[in-house]
Amino acid sequence: MMRILSTVAALVFAAGSAFAQAPAAKPVAVKQTTRTTSAGKQPLVEFDMMTWPEVKQAIAEGKTTALFYTGGTEQRGPQNVNGGHTLMGRAIVKAIALRLGNAIAMPVLPYTPNNASADLPGTIGLTPELLSAILERVSEQAIATGFKNVIIMGDHGGGQPDAYRTVATKLEAKYAPKAHVYFCDEVYKKAQDDFDAWLVAHGYPRSSHAGIPDTSTMLYLGGDKGWVRKELIPTAEGDPVPEPGQRGRGRANDPSAPSDPNAPAALGNPAPRKNNGISGDARKSTAALGKMAFDIKIDYAVKQIQGFLANQTKTTAQP
Repeated sequence: MMRILSTVAALVFAAGSAFAQAPAAKPVAVKQTTRTTSAGKQPLVEFDMMTWPEVKQAIAEGKTTALFYTGGTEQRGPQNVNGGHTLMGRAIVKAIALRLGNAIAMPVLPYTPNNASADLPGTIGLTPELLSAILERVSEQAIATGFKNVIIMGDHGGGQPDAYRTVATKLEAKYAPKAHVYFCDEVYKKAQDDFDAWLVAHGYPRSSHAGIPDTSTMLYLGGDKGWVRKELIPTAEGDPVPEPGQRGRGRANDPSAPSDPNAPAALGNPAPRKNNGISGDARKSTAALGKMAFDIKIDYAVKQIQGFLANQTKTTAQP
């Protein structure tokens, strides 16, 4: 038991060194509207858990940044619940709001671009066009509510970044300088890439969808809430993720790949596809790794958002 604890401690210490950032940003000094819970008084930062007078007071006290985080409903392998993107998103955006100190976490959107499948029936998706329309509408609604800054971000890859970036650019041009709209991309892409690189450098297998990063984060945030079927982790191995530059068979790596597990091996992987929703190998997932992945996302998002706001202040101050 002591050996296991020592290993975990060493892992967390190594992670802290590997992802050393500038000194942790201090929350902006604004008044805090709070509510009393079993854990004592906590800042109110979740829009859907506030009353309208509380929202009005929070904006008046300086919480003028609205954080829109999109989740998703998508199969995540046999071991993870389909709402993983949304469940993780709620925890991530709340943590970002608390760290920033001047922000409110808006309700997380549970649907994003994807396609349902009868083979792996856990996905309900939107089209990119619908996502763009929703992001534009809710951002403008936040501005009408009184927020001065709107940050849009998400917990899903694929072609989504184009929709976020396009909407942010369009609304920034429409509303600045009265209000500003930004796309925070580092909370997902940069954080994911850097964590994946750390895993590979430390001997973990490559994985993407429903692999070590996803499963570990869900273990950390909801391992005691039924987010992960822990008994299935020892068998949570899917289709291998190819090395960079190589083409693999899994649909997460090659959208044109057939779903037939007995399809010919012409796509670069001689073994039959498992077709279980996992791209990679999630068997070494742990809550300790999940904490690392979660902390990286929060650090990257807070730093990027603070950069947006700081640059805005500099621009406004120029003669």
